Amino acid sequence: MEAIKAARAVVEEHHPSARAAFLGGSVVTGRRTATSDLDIVVLLYGAPAPYRASLQHAGWPVEMFVHTEATWHGYVERELRKRRSPLLWMCADGLLLFDRDGLGARLAAQARKLTAAGPPPVPAEEIEDRRYAITDLLDDLAGSNDQGEHLFIATELVRRTGELALAIGGSWSGGGKWLARRLETAAPGLSTRLHHGLHEVLSGRAEALVTVVDEVLEQAGGRLWVGYKRAGSLGTTLRNPLTPS
Repeated sequence: MEAIKAARAVVEEHHPSARAAFLGGSVVTGRRTATSDLDIVVLLYGAPAPYRASLQHAGWPVEMFVHTEATWHGYVERELRKRRSPLLWMCADGLLLFDRDGLGARLAAQARKLTAAGPPPVPAEEIEDRRYAITDLLDDLAGSNDQGEHLFIATELVRRTGELALAIGGSWSGGGKWLARRLETAAPGLSTRLHHGLHEVLSGRAEALVTVVDEVLEQAGGRLWVGYKRAGSLGTTLRNPLTPS
């Protein structure tokens, strides 16, 4: 069953009285693969929203994100602070399947406006946390003689370096394939160099990866270790700098 027809059928089956619905993801962006699913945002008047569900329909894997108007705004606001909003992009780039009262058009316009404006600035403290975490990983890589450790250290370095490049470039972030796609636009060539560096590490040579990681670090102020400090207090959990929020 064709993607748009299948998506409409899913919404009709599960939420026939929905106000609006969007079909987003790879099936509408020209990056469709054999394993692409239907990412569907559904807008309801009330309960049982909000919820997320994974299901199968006519051979299609489906991810359904169900919201009210109020919860849509709440989730987007929360995701914006992380500079990574899948919900926003599904509505900005997605296909409006139907719109019974104009809500879909309003949210689509707002989503396009917000994505075009870009994410909020990255706090200086977060950049320091990221520099510290990457410096720590570089030290681990230099000090380890275990090839198994090299795999996981280098893989983590690649991911965190990509995220730092997007942060200092004022770009939207992403995870998994979306990290690679964001880097294509924000930092052309970086993903290729990181891939090459990772391959070199697995062959016993760390220099290429260290070089590209240090180049990205220099744009943010360089490696950071001595002088790094974060305050904590009894009754609170000190944020782990290796997992910046």
